[in-house]
Amino acid sequence: MGSAGFRAPLLALALLLLPQPTAHFWLFNVLFPPSATPEATPSNSTPPVVLVPAYLGNQLEAKLDKPNVVNWMCHHKTEDYFTLWINLHMFLPLGVACWIDNTRVVYNRSTGKMSNAPGVQIRVPGFGKTYSVEYLDKSKLAGYLHTLVQNLVNNGYVRDQTVRAATYDWRIGPRDNQGIPMVTSIKLREEQRMATTSPWMFPTNIAWPESHVFISTPSYNYTYRDYRRFFLDVNFEDGWYMWNDTKDLLKGLPPPGVETYCLYGTGLPTAETYIYDEHFPYEDPVDVVYGDGDDTVSTRSMKLCNRWAKQQEQRVHVMELPGVDHLNMVFNNQTLSYINEILLGSFQASAEEQGGKKTLFPPNPEPTRARKNLSGRRATKNPKMN
Repeated sequence: MGSAGFRAPLLALALLLLPQPTAHFWLFNVLFPPSATPEATPSNSTPPVVLVPAYLGNQLEAKLDKPNVVNWMCHHKTEDYFTLWINLHMFLPLGVACWIDNTRVVYNRSTGKMSNAPGVQIRVPGFGKTYSVEYLDKSKLAGYLHTLVQNLVNNGYVRDQTVRAATYDWRIGPRDNQGIPMVTSIKLREEQRMATTSPWMFPTNIAWPESHVFISTPSYNYTYRDYRRFFLDVNFEDGWYMWNDTKDLLKGLPPPGVETYCLYGTGLPTAETYIYDEHFPYEDPVDVVYGDGDDTVSTRSMKLCNRWAKQQEQRVHVMELPGVDHLNMVFNNQTLSYINEILLGSFQASAEEQGGKKTLFPPNPEPTRARKNLSGRRATKNPKMN
């Protein structure tokens, strides 16, 4: 039996390493994560660090004994657990169907509870250890937080002792427990619909006007007030119930009550509205309206931590990093330098020297940089919105 839940030739690995014409530079960092990192001033103290990965940000493992499969290339049964995320076989045409069927969760509207697909057991490896977030595959080809962890190690930290990772099942929304190359957005949508985390990440009316149009079609413009209609129109009514289950978990975005540092990229075109033609919802959007952000998350959402400065006694530090995109944050030396300074005590003295924009309370009500308005700019990549 294969160990990946899918029978495929090893040639696939070589093909995945070939440069992709439309791939972002971040893909190079994922495949070859840099280990050379900034060095901070030596310190006798290394405050303990717990890394909480983002959505898709740690390995998952699965064991199969399935009553049926979606196609003949998929495994019915495996003798032991294998790596489900990331499994490089998923990038093959038939492999992605096997992966989606193994990864999906089954949602119960009445109870609001989720379960794995029939015959699938899934576990989260490496809780408390860093290997599951440093690389997302066993072969160490898909780097995620390796550069960040190595930066900490280079400055006195010890893996699995003073720096640890809190891995979790990112498929499941927090009440009951994204830019992937070479997989079409329409195909990936099947997995996204089966993860209850996805509706929880929908834009809220804290950051966005309720009248803002997120999806525009020839027949209807969908705003925050139209989520129920949207889910019905895309034939995914369960999504409405999933969203209702989780939408109030962070109601009002309460302050954390501890000294907080918010670092995020700005100055990059970031999707704010997707425009579809008459083929909605079965084909990709034909156009995208862009605003300011980090290429994935809008500045509207990221600057919300400014609010906390007036809501808690502890200090709130906001650092905008112009030109640093979402997926390269964990590889960027500017980010790593700030993390060193925060942990080892020199952040306030050197923030301006790094060239970023730092805000301490009281915060600025609006960013000083002009928002980019790129309405009508043609989409040249698979769209995404977190």
